[in-house]
Amino acid sequence: MAAYTIRRLLGLIPVLLGISLLVFTVLRLIPADPALLILGERATPAQREALREQLGLNKPLFFNFTPERRNIFDGQYFNFMGDLLQGNFGTSIVRRTSIWTELTLRFPATLELTIAALSLAIVIGVPAGMLAAVRRGSLIDTLSVLLALIGVSIPIFWLGLLLQYLFAVNLGWLPVSQRISVEYTRTFQSITGMYVLDGLLRGRLDVAGDALRHLIMPAVALSTVPMAIIARMTRSAMLEVLNQDYIRTARAKGLSGPVVVTRHALRNALLPVVTVVGLQLGALLGGAILTETVFSWPGIGTWILEGVRGRDYPVVQSGVIFVAFWFVIINTVVDLSYAFLDPRIQHR
Repeated sequence: MAAYTIRRLLGLIPVLLGISLLVFTVLRLIPADPALLILGERATPAQREALREQLGLNKPLFFNFTPERRNIFDGQYFNFMGDLLQGNFGTSIVRRTSIWTELTLRFPATLELTIAALSLAIVIGVPAGMLAAVRRGSLIDTLSVLLALIGVSIPIFWLGLLLQYLFAVNLGWLPVSQRISVEYTRTFQSITGMYVLDGLLRGRLDVAGDALRHLIMPAVALSTVPMAIIARMTRSAMLEVLNQDYIRTARAKGLSGPVVVTRHALRNALLPVVTVVGLQLGALLGGAILTETVFSWPGIGTWILEGVRGRDYPVVQSGVIFVAFWFVIINTVVDLSYAFLDPRIQHR
């Protein structure tokens, strides 16, 4: 098990290097000049060239073969990766702020939204899939499959706007956007950056309640796709397990239906469900851009999108690599958890 874990962790290195190379190359293919976007069209060519030199954008992309070079690896990509390996994420070329500071401020927002959306997807998706499998062919099964199909098909941005129009504009039950009301942002001192948790930790139920009201609509909008996928996977896995001989034996012994379903069937159907949950967790961490944009949620997604629009190379590169790192770590943890969920599986 230890040797397998070490091999998996070492295998993450080429994956992350490949992602960094891909992101770096694709960004440079976008036909835009960051110096022009920062200084504006009225800037002189000399001013633009001076800013490019200051930001290191005048260097070759990879290998430096110019006469004044320090070494052939004095290119933009290798300089960026060298700083990154030393824990230096760099500085935003547009805002001139520390990227690490921005990450620590925005990642808790994305994490809070992701946890809320995934929790909602699991709480509804797993029981719905179980019930559909147990009642196969019934009206409940048909409705479950239909709702799962709708959940996968609905565009998140359209659903977000619909929720805003219904619950914020018409009914006035929930706030339209942001994470917390303005009066709390000025007085409340956060601990973890996740306002619902921080409000509970500090005993401020008013802050926790206000943050929860802001969290409901974006979490519901973001949870629809993973909820549908989890429900469909749970149903498929349960149907396969319910046809096994040991399930028929358990029923023949006189065990009640709920005991057979929860203790015997569900436990053996968990492996594919856990896989899907892990993949969805990683996907939500980096795929909440539309939801964060619609609800003005100050998370990693909107930050990376702003970086793409402003050609802020360090922001986009660091943000994508940061999200990719957590994605591959989550997948590795899910893979290692198989041995605990099913003792028959041995990693070698």
